[in-house]
Amino acid sequence: MKIYLGSDHRGFLLKEKVFAYLVKNNYEVEDVGGRELNPDDDFPQFAQAAALRVIGDESDDPRAILICGGGQGMCMAANRFKGIRASVIWDAYEAKMTRQDNNSNVLCLPARVLEDNEAAWKGIMETWLNTPYVDAPRFNRRNAQLDQLL
Repeated sequence: MKIYLGSDHRGFLLKEKVFAYLVKNNYEVEDVGGRELNPDDDFPQFAQAAALRVIGDESDDPRAILICGGGQGMCMAANRFKGIRASVIWDAYEAKMTRQDNNSNVLCLPARVLEDNEAAWKGIMETWLNTPYVDAPRFNRRNAQLDQLL
């Protein structure tokens, strides 16, 4: 699985920690920006970069992790793309459910909530990365309906 990682200025410090953690744990990860702390950057460009890479990646189960202040902006931007199922997650239980039931392929993390709680963001990420999609007919039907809304 390839992971595309992006953040705006508010999520930048957490993104750097997440990147180091993923690389250390042998995940294939690509940083799509911001590549430097720029207080004037905007989240939509990084959400778009990650979403397009996930959509265009033909490997097995590509995903993205996006980080901004509350996670909501990144989530709203990413979900504008057909085939993206982004979720703002703040605990491991929701990480499990969004993967298991919704086949979430973009994890949006709220830096304001998680940046000072390493155990929390690591638990969320590991749960999200390692929970398989159930692939039940009702979930497949609902996910297909999401793509028809666009």
